[in-house]
Amino acid sequence: MKTPIIAPSVLSADFSDIISGIKQVNNSGAEWIHFDVMDGSFVPPITFGSKMAADVRKHSELIFDVHLMTEHPHTHIEDFAEAGADYITFHPEAAVHAHRIIEQIHKTGKKAGISIVPSTPVSAITELCPFADIILVMTVNPGYGGQKMIPECLYKVSVLRELREEKGYAYLLSVDGGINEETSAAARKAGTDVIVAGTAFFGAENPSEAVSRLKGL
Repeated sequence: MKTPIIAPSVLSADFSDIISGIKQVNNSGAEWIHFDVMDGSFVPPITFGSKMAADVRKHSELIFDVHLMTEHPHTHIEDFAEAGADYITFHPEAAVHAHRIIEQIHKTGKKAGISIVPSTPVSAITELCPFADIILVMTVNPGYGGQKMIPECLYKVSVLRELREEKGYAYLLSVDGGINEETSAAARKAGTDVIVAGTAFFGAENPSEAVSRLKGL
């Protein structure tokens, strides 16, 4: 098993002191920062928009991994690209013309990602796999932090890893939802490249040690 990238999710940070949280990530050994963008429609809560990413970008040079849990994701691409996102991931479940959105993201010079919720099978996105830079497998029903992982979802990671090897695709595989020291081991075994962690990072007494544990070091 290779050592995965760790992407702490700012959804679990203290929004009243977000910069302190970002500094924690910067100094922890994590490589990415994950932004869960929720619109109150595709998922129940509302979190934040592109201004959050733009403001945080002034305080970090890490990779910004933006996850759009929104209806009409195409309306947000340019704003998050300008805000400093490196990866922009959306849900094909919320879009009719998903391939067009991938092209839209690439035209901004950013990496394009697709994400699927627990009820969506891999077969629903196979036509998009050749064009994706990252595929995010949700291992909880999106919308809230602190949920328990649905372990059956990790099977999708294994399927997507095998498909990547068979076809010679280049996408990264990411998981998000219910990640902790125990479940991260299962995610690594399935072949995950990027592990998104919220509570396991921001709720840890020592974030640097949490990153090491999530990496399996």
